[in-house]
Amino acid sequence: MAASGGIYNSVINARKIGAKSFAVFLKSPRRWVSKDYTQEEIDKFGILCEKHGYNPRTDILPHGQYFINLANPESEKEEKSYKSFVDDLKRCEQLGIGLYNFHPGSSLDSDHGEALKRLGKNINRGIKETKFVKIVIENMAGHGNLIGSKLEDIGKVIEMVEDKERIGVCIDTCHTYSAGYDIEDESKFGEFLKKFEEVIGMNYLSSVHLNDSKAPFNSNRDLHQKLGHGYLGLEIFRVICNLEKFEGIPIILETPIEKGEDDLRYGEEIELLNWLIGKKKEDEEYVKKKEELSLKGKKEREEQMKKYLVRQEKEEKKRKKEEGGNTKKRGIRENGEDILSQLSKKKKTTTTRKEKEEKKED
Repeated sequence: MAASGGIYNSVINARKIGAKSFAVFLKSPRRWVSKDYTQEEIDKFGILCEKHGYNPRTDILPHGQYFINLANPESEKEEKSYKSFVDDLKRCEQLGIGLYNFHPGSSLDSDHGEALKRLGKNINRGIKETKFVKIVIENMAGHGNLIGSKLEDIGKVIEMVEDKERIGVCIDTCHTYSAGYDIEDESKFGEFLKKFEEVIGMNYLSSVHLNDSKAPFNSNRDLHQKLGHGYLGLEIFRVICNLEKFEGIPIILETPIEKGEDDLRYGEEIELLNWLIGKKKEDEEYVKKKEELSLKGKKEREEQMKKYLVRQEKEEKKRKKEEGGNTKKRGIRENGEDILSQLSKKKKTTTTRKEKEEKKED
């Protein structure tokens, strides 16, 4: 929720759209350093939470700055990220907030395993510098060298965390789908949760980000879409709305705000989610709504598919070119010897023949 004018305004804005839980940036997402909260801001935040029925320990899920990378291989940049990270954690505790969600970062050009160790190390540092806030790792879509697109990444980091009570996981539906985990319907989502339980453990599930996906399955593209408009479709959101194991944790909308819209638009999707509770997939009115929303997003899905296919074609050409180069390199080898040794042998052989001819003339 927007918090311009003071962090406490996020509570008022959440109440306006009928949200039972909400996310907020604790400081500007575009600056490394922001001014501290005043005691007046902190007090007002607490008063408004109590007035509107929000429990800061369980109902509010702040989002960390996107440029925080605790796995950065450059020590100075790693430390800069850590300072912003721990500042966020301390702000949470000033406000009495019990959960903090962040992106796990990227290994960049470094060894992936070592990057996971840096991430685990810095999470442990943050926990030791604070008292109660739970650090929630969000799964990612898988673009580039991002950490967290594979559940195994998150599982390994959690193994490194010393205080297991202070670590959790946020499932982002768009990221999950784009990373190659098919969750389009109840059966497929059930398989994903089974995998989650095996690799991480359902006891670590602390929150959910609800987003449809503009990009196709397994595209590794982090492109959020309005519910029911994207490639995921409405069914997964009906499933989640009726899943008992998701009760009691913050479920946050991160769908895009179009030009001319504001956070009040989220109120419409909250109404949609409430409407989905109790609905069966064969209910006539549900089927109609599903088709209606899918039709609204058809044009954007087609546009994204075209872009995806062009990108796939480019990547395939690049792969073939690289393979061709490797084949060419392999072709210059014969019987385990490279071209330099072959040329050397030819040179040596030629010299020997010349010597023989000279000997014959003598």
